[in-house]
Amino acid sequence: MKRKYSNNEIKVAGKILTKPFEFTELELENAQNILTYWRTIHAYPINTFQATLRDKIKRLGFQDILVAQRLKRSVSIVSKLERFSNMKLSTMQDISGLRAILNDISEVRKMEESYRKSKFKHILKDYKDYINEPARTGYRGIHLIYQYVNEQALEANGLRVEIQIRTKLQHAWATAVETMGTFLNQSLKSSQGSDSWLEYFSLVSSGFSFLEDSPVHEKHQHLSKKEIFEKIIAESDRLNVSERLSAFTVAANHIIQKDSNSKYNLITLNLEKKMVNVKSYPARKLEQANIDYTNIEKEINKGAPLQAVLVSTGSIDSLKKAYPSYFLDSQEFLNKLTLIFAKLQDLK
Repeated sequence: MKRKYSNNEIKVAGKILTKPFEFTELELENAQNILTYWRTIHAYPINTFQATLRDKIKRLGFQDILVAQRLKRSVSIVSKLERFSNMKLSTMQDISGLRAILNDISEVRKMEESYRKSKFKHILKDYKDYINEPARTGYRGIHLIYQYVNEQALEANGLRVEIQIRTKLQHAWATAVETMGTFLNQSLKSSQGSDSWLEYFSLVSSGFSFLEDSPVHEKHQHLSKKEIFEKIIAESDRLNVSERLSAFTVAANHIIQKDSNSKYNLITLNLEKKMVNVKSYPARKLEQANIDYTNIEKEINKGAPLQAVLVSTGSIDSLKKAYPSYFLDSQEFLNKLTLIFAKLQDLK
């Protein structure tokens, strides 16, 4: 089946959504419908890549690994289009994302090597090593962007899929950034928000780099391990990090059990009521899942205190581990802060 919309129509829809006050309600609704369609068809190639990823995990003999996939939130899509004026909705690379959370740097590098040596037909279009060169925020991990090649699937052929490979420690850091950003109402992970918080998480990332024996952020390279650890502890106390994140974790504990046969899960976090809802869908109901996803996002655009994301993973437990920021769970991050405190005592 051919695509419903041309690349130009998709590109124009993206421009309309970034300047809502310049267009009519009808034009905005049409643009949102195009975005929903465009995002929905990105779900199909992800399944192919997830099968490949799970096969690689099995072949490499890795244990206790988390694998999850998600479709990017429309608010994140529009925000990215606003931040990068040259970016087009029709060529955005991370609308569909697949994530592998591994145990350590060694496993990450082995997985990265496995992908880069793969000879499958899909095309590697971009590669980012945020471990050797952490992002400005302090984000660390490996990103691979592939172009999906399947001439029998005209709708999906040529779409791009982002594969993120990170350690559990890197994942704990990213989760804490998203959780704190949620409650500060700041997009910290996109370098937007309070300088104090942005610098704090960048500093913690460098501290975590020492725990994994990987390069620290360039702006902290003049500091010793002891100095970085001291700054982390001092700033954690000043910003009441432990108290804040612990309070968030306790607050959200209402989950509707997902169906054991579900393929997709729509997670909705109500920030006002501190409740999480998980609605499940079988594979054949993907279109309905995206409609429900879009309807919730329309409520968000009107000011509803909600966050939502459509993902695919296994049990509720693995769902919480793969997307803990939607369950306001930063316990692993707090555990690592405690470890840094202990190591600082050893250094003294």
